[in-house]
Order: sequence, then C-alpha cells, then structure tokens
Amino acid sequence: MSSTITKDAEQYLETLADELAISEARYEQAQASYESFGRHLHREGSTIRKFQPQVYVQGSFRLGTAIRPISEEEDYDVDAMCELRALQTSQLSQKKLKELLGVEVKSYHAAKKMTNPVREGRRCWALNYADGAQFHMDIVPALPNAQRIRLLIETAGHGATWADTAVGITDNERENYAQTTDDWPRSNPKGYAEWFKLRMGTLFETRRRQLAEKVTASVEDIPIYRVRTPLQSAIIILKRHRDSRFNGKLEDRPISIILTTLAAHSYSNESTIGEALVSILSRMRSHVHVVNGKYVIANPTDPLENFADKWEDHPQRATAFFSWLDQAQKDFTELAKMAGVARIAETASGSMGKIVTERVIKRASSPGGLTRVASVAPVGGVAFENTPRIPTEPKGFA
Repeated sequence: MSSTITKDAEQYLETLADELAISEARYEQAQASYESFGRHLHREGSTIRKFQPQVYVQGSFRLGTAIRPISEEEDYDVDAMCELRALQTSQLSQKKLKELLGVEVKSYHAAKKMTNPVREGRRCWALNYADGAQFHMDIVPALPNAQRIRLLIETAGHGATWADTAVGITDNERENYAQTTDDWPRSNPKGYAEWFKLRMGTLFETRRRQLAEKVTASVEDIPIYRVRTPLQSAIIILKRHRDSRFNGKLEDRPISIILTTLAAHSYSNESTIGEALVSILSRMRSHVHVVNGKYVIANPTDPLENFADKWEDHPQRATAFFSWLDQAQKDFTELAKMAGVARIAETASGSMGKIVTERVIKRASSPGGLTRVASVAPVGGVAFENTPRIPTEPKGFA
C-alpha cells in the first residue's frame, strides 16, 4: 500500500470509525447486564455461590472493537465468561459444569421475568433480552486451568507469559464432554486482553491517562473500550469491510479473532487510523505461517492453539481470507490517495454500507463536522446516532 495518505482520507477514516463504533451507552448496557447476572450468582440461595463465580466480558466488547450491526434488526452479541474459581477441571465433567450454571441462568431468567427463552449453545448459555434491547449475552461456563496450560505450553518449548489467567471451557461436541478429565477446551480472554493492550503500545497508555484525568478517575478504572486507539479503529473498519464483502456468505467469512490477532501483530504504534491501516494491511499476510503444510495463526496467549485450524478441513476459508485481504489492500490503497471526504465516502459506500456512508457525508457537509480527531471514545455521549429502541417488555433488561 502507498504510504501517502491525504488529509481528507484521514478525516474520512476518523469519521467512519466513529460511525461504525457502538455507542458508550451500549457498552454500559452490556456491562450492567453481566454485572447484574454476577450479583444474582452471589445472592443468598444461589446454588453455585460457594464456588466463587466471577462473571466478566470477553471478545470485542472487552477489547473495544465491537461494531454496529449492518442492519438495525440485528442483535449485538455480548460474550461473557462465568468462571467458578473454587472448582477444578479434575473435579467434574464439562457437562456437569454446564448443567450447574444452567440452573442459575434459568433462575436469573425467571427472576428478571425475561420473555425470550434461554437457549443452549455449543459452548454457552444464551440470554436473549427483550426485542428493544437489541442484544443477547452468551455466557460460557469456565474453570481455572492455569497450571495445566502452563505445563503444556512450557513442555512444548514455548513461553507461558499469559498462562496465569487461562481457563477450561465447555464444549458439548467434544468426545469427553460427559467425562471427568483434565482435558478441557482452553481459553484465556483476560490474557488476550492484556496482550492486546500491549500491542496498542504507548499511545493506549497515554490516551487512557488523559481520559482518566478528564473524568477524574484512576487509570485502572478506565476500561479498554473507553480509549480509542488507531489499532481499535482500524480493526473496526476492517471488520465492517469484511462483513460487507461476506454479506450472506457467513460460512467462509474470516472470523474476528483472526482479523484482530493479525491486525494487532501488524500494528506498530502508528498515531493515525490511516497510517495504522497502511501498516496492518501491508503486514497481515506475513503473520500467517505455514507449518507442515498447514496454515497457522497462533493464539498469542496459547501458542498451541491455532485460530486457523478450521482452514485445513475447509480450504475455501483460507482462499476467502486471502481474497478479502487482497481486496482490502486495493480498496484502501485507492482511498488513501483520494481528495474530498464526500467523494471518498461515496466511493467506499459499496464496502461500508449506505447508511454509514450517508452519515459520513452529512458530517462532511456540516460546518466543522470533521474537525475532531478520534483519540478517545466520547465521554457521556454516543459515537453515532442511536435509533431509540423501546423494549416491548421493560423487565427484559437486566
């Protein structure tokens, strides 16, 4: 990609990232919901209170890279983990753990008079909130698994820097799902978030500190999603580009953890979104490795886990990823050279969506509409116009 980025292209990308990012109100709504569920698990009468449950968010909501759905009819997908810290994987089966949590998920559902039924997924329990809330929460049962993961990683000759927060999770498609064994599927959302913060570099810490001073809070109280770095914004833009290209073809769509990991590896502390996109798109391919004829994109917190493991059985997914990457490089190379924000937005409308394009053009045509540089997420406001959505059943909210 060209290293030359016009001022108008930078302005467009800053505005685009604001329009695609979900509002702080959505983040706060999600946080209130999983915290409410956590309080329910610690109430008197909870069947799992004695196991020291801890509920925390994972995925894009934890990293600050969640994006607004293409359609206003789509839900936000909030991924949460429920870790029972006083149990070990050797004490019970995945099936038993999932059943234990399921009792409390259904209890919470009844206590809050939620109307949409509880749904069981492959690895989680799903709470579908009232229609107007526009999100559902997937709750993955988990147990601490640091000791075993550290041993596995170090035995294989790798460093285990992030192993202290590793967990074992449930998967009802595993052969040993109903067996009591130490061999559980693995995850480490806390470790991944810490690695991601390091990849955001000094810019993240600087902006986090500035925001803390602005709202008179301690730095530690500022979650990742409140700080907007070029890496987060670039990932948000790339995810929308991917979603538009694979609209209706979800089977082959590159998964978000692959995009996020490759983007984070490729980021070099660039100070603007345009520079970050140039860096990321020019380097992403170099972080996809081939080992013994297989594509490998290792989990940075667990090098024994391959995020691209499905590509071996579904080679069309590898083809789809590289095809998307080529297209993204082409699209953003052309965009970087263009002048006129409205013209840029119109050109990019095919890959970014009509509604978002109209909003960007509207801001471009308004006096001073593109003067703000997106350095932090808005405080006490929203990053885009939220269409009011009133729940059909008020008690559907947590």
